[in-house]
Amino acid sequence: MTDQLPLGPDPRTEALRRLQALLVQRFGRIERAVAEWRRPEWVLVQGVIGARTKSEVSNAATDRLLNRYGSWEGVAKAPLEELQAELATQTYPNIAAERLKASLTALIERRGSVDLSHLADMETLPAMRWLEQLPGIGRKIAAGVMNASMLDRRAIVLDGHHTRILQRMGLVPPKASTDRAFEAIMPVMPEEWDGADFDEHHLLMKKLGQSACRPANPDCAACLALSLCKTGTARVGTR
Repeated sequence: MTDQLPLGPDPRTEALRRLQALLVQRFGRIERAVAEWRRPEWVLVQGVIGARTKSEVSNAATDRLLNRYGSWEGVAKAPLEELQAELATQTYPNIAAERLKASLTALIERRGSVDLSHLADMETLPAMRWLEQLPGIGRKIAAGVMNASMLDRRAIVLDGHHTRILQRMGLVPPKASTDRAFEAIMPVMPEEWDGADFDEHHLLMKKLGQSACRPANPDCAACLALSLCKTGTARVGTR
């Protein structure tokens, strides 16, 4: 029996490098959030209340909650009706309030307060799994806490825009869930990228999803990633 030859580097890694260069060329560099917005607990709250809502709106709502109640523990104790009113700017205020109260209450039960400092001593995937045991916390929010906060880990945040682009490009399976897409793309992320690069890549991918690679009627012909995209080249080639 002959030894198997090494398969070599995964071509998806180079595709991601090329894609990132094109994204930066089109949209420019993105500065990381201010320190107050990079506390793990703040990132958690913003993620829980932010479904289908623009980031700037959710950022303002997160700050508003903390300013009104003085602490995340105070937010957890607030009447549900008050939280729903405070979150009226969110797309789903009632659901956001219910999930937020449940997740903060569970966190207090486990930790004694709204405190995620213990995550700094955990490996990334175990820390994400710990977070995912809290009500309303899925893979996207868990990855966001680990990556976009001061924890600064190599964990890619996959929202609907990002996952859709990866699927259309053929970098993850076409019907992959967020969890499956995360598992598929993480092993091929460029090894030289640090947490800040992961964060910037996600934010740039969101811009691409909002502009050209839309859910319906994507503008493939004008998309910066056309040459790297299986779906785009097929669509443009059939016109």
